[in-house]
Amino acid sequence: MARSRKKPNGNLVIVESAAKARTIERYLGEEFQVKASVGHVRDLQKSRMGVDVENDFEPKYSIVTDRRKVVNELKAAAKNATDVYLATDPDREGEAISWHLSQILNIPEDDARRVVFHEITKGAVMEAFKEPRPIDYQLVEAQQARRILDRLVGFKLSPFIRNKVAGAQSAGRVQSVALRLVVDREAEIEAFVPKEYWLVSVDLNKEISDIPVNARLYRLDGEKKDPNKPENGLVPNKETATSIVEELKGAAYSVVSVTKREVKVRPRPPFITSTLQQQAARSLRFSAQRTMSAAQSLYEGVVLGDGEPVGLITYMRTDSTNLATSALEQAQAFILREFGDKYAVGRRIYRTSSRNAQEAHEAIRPTSIANTPARVSRYLNDDQRRLYDLIWKRTVASQMANGVDERTRADIDAKLDDGRMHRMRATGSVMVFDGFRALYIEARDEDSESEDAKRLPPLVEGESLNLLKVNSDQKFTQPPPRYTEANLIRTLEELGIGRPSTYATIVGRIVDRNYVTRERNRFHPTKSGTAVCAMLKQFFPDIVDVGFTAGMETKLDDIANGDMERVEMLREFYGPFDAALDHAFQNAQRVRRAEFDVASGIKCEGGTELVVRNGRRGDFLACPEYPTCKFAMDLRPSDESDGEKIEEWQGEFTRRMSQCHAAHPDGVPELEKRVEVGSGVVCDGGTELVVRNGRRGEFLACPEFPKCRVALDLKPSDESEIPEWDEKKNQRMQRCFKEHPEAAKRRTTRSSRSRSRTSTRRTRTSR
Repeated sequence: MARSRKKPNGNLVIVESAAKARTIERYLGEEFQVKASVGHVRDLQKSRMGVDVENDFEPKYSIVTDRRKVVNELKAAAKNATDVYLATDPDREGEAISWHLSQILNIPEDDARRVVFHEITKGAVMEAFKEPRPIDYQLVEAQQARRILDRLVGFKLSPFIRNKVAGAQSAGRVQSVALRLVVDREAEIEAFVPKEYWLVSVDLNKEISDIPVNARLYRLDGEKKDPNKPENGLVPNKETATSIVEELKGAAYSVVSVTKREVKVRPRPPFITSTLQQQAARSLRFSAQRTMSAAQSLYEGVVLGDGEPVGLITYMRTDSTNLATSALEQAQAFILREFGDKYAVGRRIYRTSSRNAQEAHEAIRPTSIANTPARVSRYLNDDQRRLYDLIWKRTVASQMANGVDERTRADIDAKLDDGRMHRMRATGSVMVFDGFRALYIEARDEDSESEDAKRLPPLVEGESLNLLKVNSDQKFTQPPPRYTEANLIRTLEELGIGRPSTYATIVGRIVDRNYVTRERNRFHPTKSGTAVCAMLKQFFPDIVDVGFTAGMETKLDDIANGDMERVEMLREFYGPFDAALDHAFQNAQRVRRAEFDVASGIKCEGGTELVVRNGRRGDFLACPEYPTCKFAMDLRPSDESDGEKIEEWQGEFTRRMSQCHAAHPDGVPELEKRVEVGSGVVCDGGTELVVRNGRRGEFLACPEFPKCRVALDLKPSDESEIPEWDEKKNQRMQRCFKEHPEAAKRRTTRSSRSRSRTSTRRTRTSR
């Protein structure tokens, strides 16, 4: 390990990331050495379940493989340190990391110095180090309970799903509920039967005004209620709409009533994790993971010019809308200076609406209002700049005055020739005072209903209006919209599922597992995802039940608050779950890949109709006779596509047909041919290695595969590189099973262990 530049016997501070370490080290000075754990250093054992279910669900931890070097460096630094400060992130995960570090470094419980700060500024960091506290073991218990619970579900359920659903990869406790939301919404859409209706409206005007009045049919014949006639302008069919249009063409129009009212438009609260992810998706088209990555870098510190690095935002995993007093004061001073008295209304306090809000963090806000987007943008990359602009404006706007709109409603009678009257209604909205909207206007979901912002001319009761045009528009009722990433996260939050630190992971996982795809920013379940969801609904209804999962989150909160024991919660869950798993293994029928196939109408050279299958990159064409026919390629471009693209696809289609063994049984497909040339290098088994061509270019391999599995790079031409190549060659020769049968035995043992872990047969110990 490289020699530390810090003085021996100084103070050691451990944080989670290297960027955070660099920033904090500058604040603390020469007496402190700051090192990064680079996230979790210890986790449940990977090669096995890592939980002793027979012994009160005792967790079995091991050092994370790629953190061993980090751990050794931390041990050496801690050994020479006067005091060790654990300054990991201020949430349950951070508390657990501090506890794991204290265990690894053998820090006695009474000596553990836990330091917590929610923003990385010099003032906040120095203040936190004045008041270190012990590790909060209730938070640690809650994190351990979540980790053990997720491991029990994932480790036990994933092999079952892989075995029973072709192409499935895993199942998880929370990701399965998110998948169910998407699948259920798709089922609603497929079951939806659209109903036709027509909107009838008139364009009117006043002789002294150029502003038109658009009034929709509100009620027929002046009647208040009649179940047999359309209400609120919803006309059921074209025939009725045509009849009403003809009546309105000859009607006389007069204003019956005009109602005006002022409506306050309130600013939104400062961001919490979920609302930041949602708004970044709407405004910036960022995924949740992209948002959190940019937010993490803003939190950990950015160098502004030649100065010290400074954290630009507070901690980004939070469900609290609170703002610190200092932030409120800074915001008010800025608003008064830049916008004036009308826009400053004093401090606004927002109440957290999250069902199971956790620790009392702050909202996500700028660490200094003085760091305006204009001032810091040149020091930020594009993602950082756009996200910081959003956070800064939302924070300041949350402390500004309400906007005021004047909304007008005018009821207009259309008097027909026969004396009957249809009631029309015109609405308008005009901004009277912009308030916070002078700085920030929030983007809305594409499917949200926008308020009517059109302006109406001054109207007076009893005055007549002139008819310009009668309109009739055919409409159809719409199914509920598919989820975007933003409103899926919002739904999870509203249902009490997941936590600020998990939203991005939950959504990312169902996409990575190919259970859902994104099309035009909307989630569509794949056939594999739908099959997994159906299997879980049938055999593990609790796992995909929204209420059950939200209840588990509440129990985890109870553990964090000291109101429930971890072991008690795990026992309540595991007994029924294990019994359901036994039942499922015995009774579930395997869903085969062929059940997901969709006929394409295109035939392979071998005579079989190709099918449309779904992979990680979307739909593609494939032959169901695989491996006899290994044809696979992208779908044919649509007829509206460029003719050159269609021609290129057709040429590629013809070339790929050479992979059909049914049509070409006499030869190996061109794409699979190997050009083998003697290399002059002899394997330990006595066979000359040959030169083969692979994805990464030419390499040496033994033609007696699988008896000999030797494969290595070509012999280098540079003399200085040959000794290293010879050493690697000698290592690789151990793969020659013909000469080294013990290697084959070791490989067979490892393979057997691997197969036994995923076998459908479950070896049970006595219970």
